[in-house]
Parts: sequence; structure tokens; C-alpha cells
Amino acid sequence: MLHVVTLLACAVAIYLSCEWFVNAVEWLGLRLKVGPLAVGTVLAAFGTALPESVVTFVAVVFGSGSEQKDIGVGAAMGGPLALATAAYGVTGFMLLTRRRKVASAETNAARGEDVGDTRKLARDQRWFLTIFVVKVALGLVTFAFKPALGLLFFAAYGVYFWRELRAEPGGGDDVVDLEPLRLQRRRATPATWAVVTQALVTLVIIFVASQLFVHALEAIGPMIGLPAAVTALLLSPIATELPEIMNAIIWVRQGKTHLALANISGAMMIQATVPSGLGILFTRWRFDGPLLLSGVVTIIAILFLLVALNTGRFTGRTLTWAAAFYGVFAACLIPILV
Repeated sequence: MLHVVTLLACAVAIYLSCEWFVNAVEWLGLRLKVGPLAVGTVLAAFGTALPESVVTFVAVVFGSGSEQKDIGVGAAMGGPLALATAAYGVTGFMLLTRRRKVASAETNAARGEDVGDTRKLARDQRWFLTIFVVKVALGLVTFAFKPALGLLFFAAYGVYFWRELRAEPGGGDDVVDLEPLRLQRRRATPATWAVVTQALVTLVIIFVASQLFVHALEAIGPMIGLPAAVTALLLSPIATELPEIMNAIIWVRQGKTHLALANISGAMMIQATVPSGLGILFTRWRFDGPLLLSGVVTIIAILFLLVALNTGRFTGRTLTWAAAFYGVFAACLIPILV
């Protein structure tokens, strides 16, 4: 019973903290004079993906045994899978259910009023797919200088980071679309220290609550009859990507779906490069059946999204179907592990 209460309490804490975090990160983007989409792809994505990256870093660098290092490799593969399927699926569901004054969310998404610049989103997904295919391919082979290739993944994210910051003009004095900073509700323009404090404190709360959520989930899994391996590979990735999913819910609810999608695509780029680079540098980076399955399903899910983007069918309804690929992963994974 305690684990269930912890699970629910952490979910509530993550959601409330994410509300404060996205509020702070939008003001932080204004302070740093970055473009609106870079707020999602760089600032929010870096913040929400940082906890998982730290966990991977600790597991692969300081892990004393192969089992701990395998946890880091599993996190590097499970994160992108959860984002490409469940996170996009939740965003699509929110688009379908969000009430609109003029028309339904799906109609607006089809008109491009909700999803923003689909060309940029398609470009980001192609970047991700290229990097992800390379990292999956490296998991199937062994050669002497493979660890050194991990540095290329860091360089790839560096290029993406630089491109995102230069992609669009930012800053300015237009704060009409920004809600007052939660920490200074009565000030039209909050102090910089308050913006930074709110962002950092909420990020710490998100990190701690996410870790407690994962531990509670790992304890509940065996209680309901799920093997530990199934819990680790199937449920834990959803838990670790919960901040991105919560951000998507909040931003779509606020009518800022372009930021929700940018946050997911930006987090996917971090997950495809930084944890993977660490894994390639400090582990054998060899995939077994479940890890390879996660890679294949992720690739198929991204191809599905690219087809939707390139054919003009990127609507709330289509996006919701992305979650089905996680169900496919579960259906194929359980027979392998049980």
C-alpha cells in the first residue's frame, strides 16, 4: 500500500513541479533571448532529460559490475522508445480532447494551428533517426576503436544545440503569451534570480520525485506478478520520461502544442546522443534480444511519424496512434523475458 501511495504522490509532485518548471523555462528563454521553439528543444528538453542522463552517467561510469552498466545501456535505449511512442501518443490524445472555442483540436491540428512548423519537426526526426540507426548498428558489432565513436555522439548533440539556438530570432519585449512567474505573480517582469531559482528548484523536485516513482514502480511490478526484467524494460522507461509527458500535457492544455512537440523532439535528441555516447565509451555496447527489439520498434515508430509529417496527416488522431507501438513492444517483449 505504501508503494502505491508513493507512486501517486510522486506523479502529483511531478505534474505540479512541471507546471512551475515550464512557467520558469519560458521566462528563462526570454531572458536568454532564444527563439520560442528553442525553449522546448533546448532549455526544457535539457532540463527534463538531465536526470536520466545523470542516472546513465552514474551507472556506466561508476557501476561496479556488468549488471549496473546494463541498466545504463537499457536507459539509453528505453528513453527514446518511450518518447517516440508514449510521449507523442499522449500529446495526440491531449490534442483530441482539449476543448476549443471554434473547432475541435483535431481540425485545428490538421490546419497546422496547433502543431506549429511540421517541416522543422520532420527535420528533427530525420536527425534523430539517422543518429539512432547508427547507435543501434553499433550495438550489433564489436571492433577495437568502437568506444572512441562515443565522442561523435557528443559532437552530434553539440551541432544540434548550436543549430537550434541560431535557427530563429529570440528575445524581445513581447511577453503577452507568458503567464506571470509563479514565484513572483504580482510582477509583470520577474527578477532573473527568481526565474533561475524557480527553474532549478522545480528541476530538483522533478528529479527526486522521478527516482522515487521508478523505485516504487519496481517494487509494485513483482507484487502484481510482473518479472523484474519486464518492469525494468517496459514500465521504468515510461516513469523516467514522465517529466516530458507531463510537460506535453501542460503545454497542449495551454494551447502551446508547438512547445510540447519541441520538448519531445529535443529530449529525443539528447537521449539519442548523450546517454548513448556514455554507454559506447564505458560499456561493451552489445545488444541482446530485448534491447534490439526496443531499437527496431523505435525506428518503426519514427518512420510512422515521418510518413505522417510528409503526407500532411500529422493530426491529433494520427499522433495518438504512436502509443500503439509501445503496446507492440510490450506484446513482443513479455514472451521473450517471461
